[in-house]
Amino acid sequence: MSASTIPDAAAPAGSQRLAPIKSLFSHARYIVGDNPVTGLSFGLFMLFLVCALIGPYLVPHDPLASDTMAALQRPSLRHLFGTDQLGRDIFSRVIVATRLDMTIAISSVALVFVLGGLAGIAAGFYGGWTDRIVGRIGDTIMAFPLFVLAMGIVAALGNTVTNIVIATAIINFPLYARLARAEANVRREAGFVQAARLTGNSDARILLTQIMPNILPIMMVQMSLTMGYAILNAAGLSFIGLGVRPPTPEWGIMVAEGSAFIVSGEWWIALFPGLTLMLAVFCFNLLGDGLRDIVDPLRRT
Repeated sequence: MSASTIPDAAAPAGSQRLAPIKSLFSHARYIVGDNPVTGLSFGLFMLFLVCALIGPYLVPHDPLASDTMAALQRPSLRHLFGTDQLGRDIFSRVIVATRLDMTIAISSVALVFVLGGLAGIAAGFYGGWTDRIVGRIGDTIMAFPLFVLAMGIVAALGNTVTNIVIATAIINFPLYARLARAEANVRREAGFVQAARLTGNSDARILLTQIMPNILPIMMVQMSLTMGYAILNAAGLSFIGLGVRPPTPEWGIMVAEGSAFIVSGEWWIALFPGLTLMLAVFCFNLLGDGLRDIVDPLRRT
């Protein structure tokens, strides 16, 4: 074989390795374009992501700068969302708060997916004492009102962003563990799992290459829903004074501060952060269906 033929022989192998990735992206484009609701949810998600990444560098005003001469101004061209009781620009604060709330949501969901998802898969696949231990941990957490449990954890550990993430992950642990356990328990005796076991694959390889891809679609839906709940949980903790500390911009804090001025007619202080919070939760709830369709192996056949 001559040297000139080596690139030609290597090219098909490389394209074959990239074929699954290209197929996934092509399928994702089809799903987003075929369903307008899914396209809207992905568009909103990208908007929130852009605001979180570069929004703090593009805001027209300093979100922490006070100007008492401009306090309680209605929405205008200079201040799109108006100003609060300290003269701070609400639009700038809403945009800057996106980074913090998205960080809390993504971090807590990633943490609980790793801990709860892997624990549930192990419980469903192995059964026995592993199943009993994971089940008892989930039952103990579910015995408490979840928001009250989050309040207790944050109050005990301190109201920092890290502790809010930990508290949110803990209260969502039973959801992921039970969901992953049920799906793994159904599939552990499936034909493709038995075939993988007969070909000499280890349990760890079967869990990662056979069980996990088949339960990922329903887990993606749960992750999307949990991200919305994580934002609501962080906003709720901030609203009652156990979340992020002022003057840090955060949607829950801004709603709490603006609620005292609604009666006197300054409705914009609480309205715009509240609408942004509602839009974020709405986006994540719709995003789950689209993610399920994208990662579901059956939809790609």
